[in-house]
Amino acid sequence: MPAIRSLPPRAMAAAFDYLVLGGGSGGLASARRAAELGARVAVVEHQRLGGTCVNVGCVPKKVMWNTAVHFEFIHDHADYGFETPNVKFNWRVIKEKRDAYVSRLNGIYQNNLNKAHIETIHGHAAFTSDPEPTVEVNGKKYTAPHILIATGGRPSVTPDSEIPGASLGITSDGFFELEELPRRSVVVGAGYIAVEIAGILSTLGSKTSLLIRHDKVLRTFDSMISANCTQELENAGIDVWKHSLVKSVTKSPLGLLEVTVISSAPGHKPTVSKILDVDCLLWAIGRNPNTEGLNLDKLDLKLDAKGHIVVDEFQNTSRKGIYAVGDVCGKALLTPVAIAAGRKLAHRLFEGKQDSKLDYSNIPTVVFSHPPIGTVGLTEEEAISTYGKENVKIYTTSFTPMYHAVTQRKTKCVMKLVCAGKEEKVVGLHMQGLGCDEMLQGFAVAVKMGATKASFDETVAIHPTSAEELVTLR
Repeated sequence: MPAIRSLPPRAMAAAFDYLVLGGGSGGLASARRAAELGARVAVVEHQRLGGTCVNVGCVPKKVMWNTAVHFEFIHDHADYGFETPNVKFNWRVIKEKRDAYVSRLNGIYQNNLNKAHIETIHGHAAFTSDPEPTVEVNGKKYTAPHILIATGGRPSVTPDSEIPGASLGITSDGFFELEELPRRSVVVGAGYIAVEIAGILSTLGSKTSLLIRHDKVLRTFDSMISANCTQELENAGIDVWKHSLVKSVTKSPLGLLEVTVISSAPGHKPTVSKILDVDCLLWAIGRNPNTEGLNLDKLDLKLDAKGHIVVDEFQNTSRKGIYAVGDVCGKALLTPVAIAAGRKLAHRLFEGKQDSKLDYSNIPTVVFSHPPIGTVGLTEEEAISTYGKENVKIYTTSFTPMYHAVTQRKTKCVMKLVCAGKEEKVVGLHMQGLGCDEMLQGFAVAVKMGATKASFDETVAIHPTSAEELVTLR
C-alpha cells in the first residue's frame, strides 16, 4: 500500500479589523482615527510614509515657494532702505534642508503609527482571488472586513508614441530631484502644479517658458482668477506660449534639449518654433490614479474612464467592505480633503456614526502662485448656471497692496464675492494677491456657515490690510 503524503496546511491570512492600502494623508488619517476608536489596524505602503503631500507635493513645494518669496522680497529690499549687495542663491542648500525636513516627517509618521499600535506592512499590495477580499504583500496574505484603498495618484507623462522625445522631460516628482537650478526651463501645463512650479523656477532665476493649450491658465477657476493669474505670470517675466503644444523633443550632444512647439491661435495659421538650450522640460499635464497593480479586477470594482475608483457619498465602492478616499477617487484632489474623508469614514465604520461623511461643498483651495490665490465656493459662471443670472450679484475690487507703496516691483490684488438670492448669500469668494493664501481660511468658515453680504458688511474692517477690502465691497 503506497504511503500517503501529508499536504501542508493552507496558509491563513493575517486578519485585522481595518486594512488600509496606502500610507499617504488619507490612509494614515483614517487608520489612526480607527485605531483610536479601538480597531486593530494595518497600513500597507511600498514607498515612504506621507504620500504625495509630504514627499513630492504640498510640503516640499511650500518650502520652495517660501524660498522664491524670499527672492522676491530681496528685490524689494532696496526700496525699503536696505542694502543687499552680492546676494547669491544656492539651490543645493535649500534642497538639502528641504529633504532633511521631509525625512524627519517620514520618521514622525512612522512613530505615530507605532504609538497607535498600527502594524506597518512594507510592500506592494495586490488583491487575490480568495472568496473574501484579501490582499497579498511580499507573498503573505492579509484580510479584514473593512479595506480602504487610499493609494493616491501620480503625475501623467505624455507617451513617446504621441510626442517623440517626451521621456526626456520630467514631472513634478522629478522637480524635487533637481540638484541645481535649471538655467532654461520649459513647463508644459496650465493647472495649479504648472503655475506653481513655473513661478518658483522663474522667481529663483531660471529663464522659464510656460506652454498652455488655450489662452489662459487655471481655466477651471473663476474667470477673474484665470485672467489675472495669466497676466501676473507674464508680468513676472515668464514667457507664456498660448495655444501651444509640444511637437517633439530632442537632445543635443551637450545634453541640452531642443523643444519644438506648434502654436495655432484661432484664426491664424499654425506656426512651428523651437526653444533651444533647455536643461529642464517639465510635464505638468495632470495626474493618474494609482490603481494599476492592485488587481482590482479581482474585486470587479467600478472605475471611471480615467481609472479612478467610483465611490458614493460615504466613500463606499461597488464592492461591500471596500472603500476608497483621496486622489485615487479623482475628486477634490487636496490633502485636507483626503484626511477629512478618511476620518469621517473611520467614525462611520468603528463608532457607529452611520451618517458620518464629508461634505464636499465649499472646499477652500489655495494656489501658491506669485502672488498666491485663494478661492472657495462657486465661480461666477457656476453661480449663474445654478441660480440664474438675474439672481446673482457680483462684487469685485482690484488694487495694489500697501506693501508695494514704496516698491518698484508691483503685483495686483483682485477680489470677488459671488452672491445669490435676495438675501445675497455669499456662495463664492475668489482672490489673488499678497496674503490671500492665509486670509482665506477664516473667510471660508464664514462661507461654510452661510454668511450673507450683509454679514460681511457688518464686520468691522481691520486697517490697513488687504483683507479689509472683502468687508467693504460696494
